[in-house]
Amino acid sequence: MVIHYKCPNCGADMAFDSDSGHLSCPSCGHEENIETFPEQNIERKFGEGEAKEYHCENCGAIILTEAETTATHCSFCGAPVVLADRLTGDLAPAKVIPFTVSKDEAVAAFKKWTRGGRLTPRGFMSGDRIKKMTGMYVPFWLYDIEGEAHIQAIGTQVRTYQSGDTIYTETNFYDVFREIDLSYLKVPADASEKMDDVLMDKLEPYDYSELKDFRMPYLAGYLAEKYDFDDEQLFSRVESKIVPYIDAYISTTISGYSSVSYTNKQIDAQKKKVYYTLFPVWMVYYDFDNKEHTFAMNGQTGKVVGKPPISAGKVALWFTGIAVSSFAVMKAIAFAVGGVLW
Repeated sequence: MVIHYKCPNCGADMAFDSDSGHLSCPSCGHEENIETFPEQNIERKFGEGEAKEYHCENCGAIILTEAETTATHCSFCGAPVVLADRLTGDLAPAKVIPFTVSKDEAVAAFKKWTRGGRLTPRGFMSGDRIKKMTGMYVPFWLYDIEGEAHIQAIGTQVRTYQSGDTIYTETNFYDVFREIDLSYLKVPADASEKMDDVLMDKLEPYDYSELKDFRMPYLAGYLAEKYDFDDEQLFSRVESKIVPYIDAYISTTISGYSSVSYTNKQIDAQKKKVYYTLFPVWMVYYDFDNKEHTFAMNGQTGKVVGKPPISAGKVALWFTGIAVSSFAVMKAIAFAVGGVLW
């Protein structure tokens, strides 16, 4: 559905303002509360339950946007996209975390981040080669999970003592059993095929206290991608994501042993509730050394993730510095003990 939020004051298109949390008019500066925005000022291009799907012929990405449907760009590769057929279905998310980092703040935060790379090339560190910065809502599933863990293990306690001239080692073996109730709330998994899972995971954490019931005005002025994978398809990934945390918790319940050997570990996790949610992400496209580098920024916290280029010269100097420092330390120690280091 393509929707315009018309300013009640001057009639211009309003957009979501991350600073105020309201809809703001770029023409006259008028602001409106999202919760009480007048229905008569909402202009819908198509009927309820419909949306416009943009299909990038260059990379295949599918994006939904609140902007006009005549032309736009792909937030993944920057190529022009064409309007595909209308689609129907339940595309409305349950929750959304609105942007709190504005574009100007995102640019400033990214430039500051580039200066923090000790081994990045000097030209990269200036942060002045941003080709494009696109604010988009990335689809996520949030899972509330409940389950049980059944653990069987053998624990040992080793005691060494001496009697006379003989040293004895005494080992006691114990059967260990644990039954643990599991509960995890709002475990995230990005539902976009085009977004890099590792990159999206590194953007965490988000502050879930800022989760809002989804309303279309939050998307005004941003792009929003629809999900490619439903919650059933991603649940196995979420299970693997929480296993390390379960293992760590189990370990905290088994203490006082010299060693623990697991004979059976059965974890049964079930979905209790799932929320289709949109998370705010700034996608940053940066030109350097005749290549385009892609970074992502958490649109709520400003956290930047991605792999910056590495300067071979700086790496060489860094290792040389370590070698020289190590040699100097060794020489000082040898001199102190009266030795000679060649």
